[in-house]
Amino acid sequence: MSDTGLRQKAARLRRAYAPHEHRPLGGYLVAMGAYAGVTGALAGLVKATGRPVPERPAPSDVVLLSIATHKLSRLLSKDAVTSPLRAPFTRYDRPIGSGEVMEQVRDSGSPTRHAIGELLSCPFCLAVWVATGLTGGLVLAPRLTRLVATALTAVAASDFLQMAYATAQQAAEGGHQDDD
Repeated sequence: MSDTGLRQKAARLRRAYAPHEHRPLGGYLVAMGAYAGVTGALAGLVKATGRPVPERPAPSDVVLLSIATHKLSRLLSKDAVTSPLRAPFTRYDRPIGSGEVMEQVRDSGSPTRHAIGELLSCPFCLAVWVATGLTGGLVLAPRLTRLVATALTAVAASDFLQMAYATAQQAAEGGHQDDD
């Protein structure tokens, strides 16, 4: 099949998939290919270094990496300070509280740029990549990975404590005003 015929077939597929909305299927393919490449490289590195892969991860590691994945995904995808990493692919929209920002994906006509923007601005999407990196780190550099994951977990716990404190403070101030 010629390159033109392949492009026409891909365009028909895009229109049939989402006739009323722009969905960058080609960009998603690039992102999936990159993820497969990163995962393959991690697996190759594990094999080349001869690191043993645990038969079953320890439950404590699963919990630690779950919380660390949550926090790192939010830091990378929503934190105001990490916005320069997302800026080539997103556009600032508004603050959403607790040091986080809402951004819109730039639709510059590049399906790859659009897909990367979606990936970088979505903590749920980014979590797959973060969890893969942390899991690979757990095999290749377990002590360092656990240390970093512990710090991220402590920050996540601190976030919840900060929010609980602010909520309790607002409730106390609200209750105090009723006494007047």
